[in-house]
Amino acid sequence: MKIIPFYALVDRIAELIPVTVRILPADVLTAITRMRAGETFPLAVSILDQIIENACIASRELLPLCQDTGAAVFFVDIGEGVRVEAPGLDAAVQEGTRKGYREGGLRMSMVRDPLRRVNTGDNTPAIVHCRMVPGELLSVVFCPKGGGAENMSRLAMLSPGEGRKGVVEFVTDTVRIGGGRPCPPVIVGVGLGGDFEVSAILSKRALLRKIGERNTDAFYPSLEEEMLEIINALDVGPMGFGGRTTALDVFIETAPCHIASLPLAVNIQCHSARHGKIEL
Repeated sequence: MKIIPFYALVDRIAELIPVTVRILPADVLTAITRMRAGETFPLAVSILDQIIENACIASRELLPLCQDTGAAVFFVDIGEGVRVEAPGLDAAVQEGTRKGYREGGLRMSMVRDPLRRVNTGDNTPAIVHCRMVPGELLSVVFCPKGGGAENMSRLAMLSPGEGRKGVVEFVTDTVRIGGGRPCPPVIVGVGLGGDFEVSAILSKRALLRKIGERNTDAFYPSLEEEMLEIINALDVGPMGFGGRTTALDVFIETAPCHIASLPLAVNIQCHSARHGKIEL
């Protein structure tokens, strides 16, 4: 059994948070730069140039990429041979979130109740998706999620007869409806199958892939590429002002589902596609 000291995990999470919100992953920055080279609409080119410049300034000056430093979302894989010292894994993630956001001088975006809207003051509670895996490794992926992109996400319980065509229409329509509000160019996470809640988690987990990384099931890469092509023909463009560059990629994650259901969730990620990882 591998024992992880409580405050060792707290400190690692607290260190991860400010770095993640300041550094745009290399694959995302490369994709934006590549699409800027192929963009023909002058306003779209100008906006993409500003997005690239913003990423460079944030990295150089150690500033957040965006004022919305997000809800603190974590995907945790904990080995069956791992135990976090008391008070435990969830408490460590919450304390690491408090410390990371406070010491990083980051915006506190969480309210205690959805209707009374009183800020919690420390950006907790963090949202933690945890699964048990074999071995003695603890993997923690942090992906702060901004409100603008999250608000444009949607979920539908399609009938199985709607099939591939229905999936394509719902996904592309979600991006069209969102327009400029999720700060495109976006990354589109698609959760297909499972049930109501599983499809939503799949759609957010899909956003952790690197740009260009296709689904390992040979059936799905062509569907991902088809939807990306359709989305980039919508003329939404960077920040909604038109152009060819609406999405950087589309990622599909799937799970088995009931014979009567076709659950489908679409989670939209803005161009500040921030995520970082630690392993213990």
